[in-house]
Amino acid sequence: MTARVGVVTFPGSLDDGDAARAVRIAGAEPVRLWHGDAALHGVDAVVLPGGFSYGDYLRCGAIARFAPVMETIVDAARGGLPVLGICNGFQILCEAHLLPGALTRNQHLHFRNRDQFLRIESVGTAWTNTFQPGQEVLIPVKNGEGCYVADPATLDQLEAEGRVVARYIGGNPNGSQRDIAAITNSAGNVVGIMPHPEHAVEELTGPSLDGLGFFTSVLKHLVGAPA
Repeated sequence: MTARVGVVTFPGSLDDGDAARAVRIAGAEPVRLWHGDAALHGVDAVVLPGGFSYGDYLRCGAIARFAPVMETIVDAARGGLPVLGICNGFQILCEAHLLPGALTRNQHLHFRNRDQFLRIESVGTAWTNTFQPGQEVLIPVKNGEGCYVADPATLDQLEAEGRVVARYIGGNPNGSQRDIAAITNSAGNVVGIMPHPEHAVEELTGPSLDGLGFFTSVLKHLVGAPA
């Protein structure tokens, strides 16, 4: 049976269509989920896409965290549902306390849009298991508030537990502490990433095909997950 991966649309989402396309290219069935509908409609995993949910008022992701669909997703994620938050989705995951830390204004105070090299640090998550440890990938980054910050104890814990999923290499585009581009929760089913893997899944439109691994990884994870 084909895996069903939900892609949430919030008011202000920009990359939900691209995320759904990446899911389809990876071999799964994309299922569009609406922010105001608490039901997940039987999906096997969820992607929170990039954009400017609710106009980024208050803080990025602060209002989206209270959307009806997020209440269901938070409970399901704590029960093991794979969830990937991309850019604004990463911000929402932090606001929902599924991931620690926060994403703040880029240190240089400018929006940054460029193709960015990352090093995959953890391949033990539901979203990175098809990569090799230390593999370098090229994925677009586009954000104005992508600077990952956390207190020193949290950063040390992420390092000690192998929960830093990816780091920026060849330059840090936003000033994120310890060059962190992506992190995971302790169970490895929830991943937040600031760059956009859904924009690196086709030769015609992306700088590489490196982003596809995030979406094929969750399919591999679902095949191996207990029924």
